[in-house]
Amino acid sequence: MAGLGDKMAAATPGRGRLRAGYADREQVVGALKVAYVEGRLTEDEFDARLGQVYTSRTYAELAEVTADIPTGLTGIQPTRDPWRATKLAWRAVWAIVLPAIVTLIALPGGRGNPSMGVVITTAVVTYLLFWLCGVSVMVFSRQVKRSRGELPPRSAPGAGR
Repeated sequence: MAGLGDKMAAATPGRGRLRAGYADREQVVGALKVAYVEGRLTEDEFDARLGQVYTSRTYAELAEVTADIPTGLTGIQPTRDPWRATKLAWRAVWAIVLPAIVTLIALPGGRGNPSMGVVITTAVVTYLLFWLCGVSVMVFSRQVKRSRGELPPRSAPGAGR
């Protein structure tokens, strides 16, 4: 299994040479604490690795400290997908464009152009159906995630002050 350090170093190409921050060190300390509590590290190993964490300057050095600790057992979340915003933007574009295409296909044909009222009514009904389906999918996926215990983390009390 890949360790936390492997994930930290491989999260972004070339990131191993970047300087690690305080939050990165605290994340590694948390992983070491979990490994110690689980019995994966002795007290001497834990103390030695804590010293290494606080003397580490780069992500690569932090990765060495936790290279043999399985990530799945520490409960640390993987980094966010860097393309997440782009994917969400494309979904929003398709949520607008696809119903418009379906509206054009669903317009009644025949002789002459359809009246403006027919076009508007068809567009409104099509968009309502698409948005109703979208909201239903979001609600259902949230219920599935809730039943598996995968809700997003809540902010700490007083964090917004």
